[in-house]
Amino acid sequence: MVKRLRLTRRFPAAMTEDGYRRLRRFAQEAGLEEGEALSFVFEHLDSIMDDEVFPHRLRLFQAELGERRR
Repeated sequence: MVKRLRLTRRFPAAMTEDGYRRLRRFAQEAGLEEGEALSFVFEHLDSIMDDEVFPHRLRLFQAELGERRR
């Protein structure tokens, strides 16, 4: 495996069930392992993110988190 693509960082992450299912589906469709899929998304975040939709989606997610924490 190319050194740059070695998965050397691990961290505990909590995800929603919907988010985890979507990660697994993306990884399977792309032929990647889940860690590789996460690395791809974060390494290419600027180019795959829609700058017009992202702020709106983030506000919705933050509102949902606020409701869950109550």
